Amino acid sequence: MATLQEITEQMRKAVGDDSGLGKTLKFDFGGDGCVYIDGVSKPNTVSNDDKPADTTIVVSKSDFEDMATGKLDGTMAFMQGKLKINGDMSTAMKLQPLLAKARG
Repeated sequence: MATLQEITEQMRKAVGDDSGLGKTLKFDFGGDGCVYIDGVSKPNTVSNDDKPADTTIVVSKSDFEDMATGKLDGTMAFMQGKLKINGDMSTAMKLQPLLAKARG
């Protein structure tokens, strides 16, 4: 299982200078912390700041890792209640390419 720092670093590489999100997005892992993607700043930034975002995805760290490795489909996770989306749903829809990039 990856640490929060390893997940943050993978997302930082996937996001690069321009994630294409054009919004802010936060993965909230509950007690395991969070990953905040600022898709508005130039260049985009990825941090562990717990601050308000246009879209917040609430998911366990282990389910997130399964999604990032392709073991769990994001849509299925949402339908099974393993993932909750608060805010702008269209931003969440733009995540697939980023997760694919994070996979390597």
